[in-house]
Amino acid sequence: MNEHSVEPEAEMEPPATPPPPIFNLPGPVLAALVLLATIYAVQSLLLSSNGLDWLFFNFGFIPLRYITPLSEQGPQLFWTPISYSLLHGSIEHIVFNGLWLMAFGTPVARRIGAFRFIAFWVLSATASAALHAALNWGEATLLIGASGVVSGLMGAACRFAFPPEQRIARPTHLHPRLSMVEAFRSRTVVAFILFWFVGNLLIAVGVPLVGDGSQAIAWDAHIGGFIFGFVLFGFFDREPPIVPPISETSDILQS
Repeated sequence: MNEHSVEPEAEMEPPATPPPPIFNLPGPVLAALVLLATIYAVQSLLLSSNGLDWLFFNFGFIPLRYITPLSEQGPQLFWTPISYSLLHGSIEHIVFNGLWLMAFGTPVARRIGAFRFIAFWVLSATASAALHAALNWGEATLLIGASGVVSGLMGAACRFAFPPEQRIARPTHLHPRLSMVEAFRSRTVVAFILFWFVGNLLIAVGVPLVGDGSQAIAWDAHIGGFIFGFVLFGFFDREPPIVPPISETSDILQS
């Protein structure tokens, strides 16, 4: 009888898991960062001093426009309540806003999706500009920067990112939304809001928290954005999907 040797089947190895990306940012946040960086690079590297003045005049927010008759000005007052949020005055300005955008825009964008994130950006920028205009009515001040939008994202995050009790570990953007009453019952949320408002009040009275204080900071636009995000986030929110709990030892703060 001929004997045939049969080799044991090779054990199937599980496919290698690709390493996680270094910057695990959602598409809307990444696109916003690229857009902000591109605009700043163009204005810094390609525009002359006169070109930069033209850019800021035509796309920056100026309260004086809203007491000037329409017959004596162009149409800039219609788009500048939004376009100002895409401009920055220095590398420190854009880097600071970019870091906070990554931190607070990430959970909000993952929760509400790209379309609602864009709508939130547009309306929070408008709300920030509106409060700035109300407190600086008719003045020839120039407002630029995404700080108002970032503040709105901070306010929105207060409605879901800091739950009062977390018995089941889950990604930050999947926490249930808190009502405003529930948010104010959370010591974490209250502490964050107090810290945030105290910082902006110090800026309002002239105490610089970042940099040398040579550049004026629109603290009122920050407050307008934060109030918008905190109060009106429910209109942008969507019910998070039900997901199985993850390990308590997992990193649940995605950014």
